[in-house]
Amino acid sequence: QVQLVESGGGSVQAGGSLTLSCAASRYTADSLSMGWFRQAPGKEREGVATMTVYGRTYYADSVKGRLTISRDNAKNTVLLQMNSLKPEDTAMYFCAAWLRFGGSWSREADWTYWGQGTQVTVSS
Repeated sequence: QVQLVESGGGSVQAGGSLTLSCAASRYTADSLSMGWFRQAPGKEREGVATMTVYGRTYYADSVKGRLTISRDNAKNTVLLQMNSLKPEDTAMYFCAAWLRFGGSWSREADWTYWGQGTQVTVSS
């Protein structure tokens, strides 16, 4: 079973930056597809970014050009660099691992393991 622990959330002003980190245990991060989702109050959880085991990346249209997913294999972590943050980026951010074969990266139900989440708040 994969265990995921997120960190790096916080409060920033619009236009600021944050880097989220997801530490994976029991499996190496580069042996799994890893993804980031977010959930704002009263809204469904939505896919933000994914890196497949082959290194291919996918992003939601709303974050393209501002958020970047990457791996730090030495630390067995997946990072989400967030720049030019907007108030609408405010949400709880969750790390996910092990995308079901043939599944959709942006579909919550197609991921197997989840972290507990880290809060990101962007003020205007």
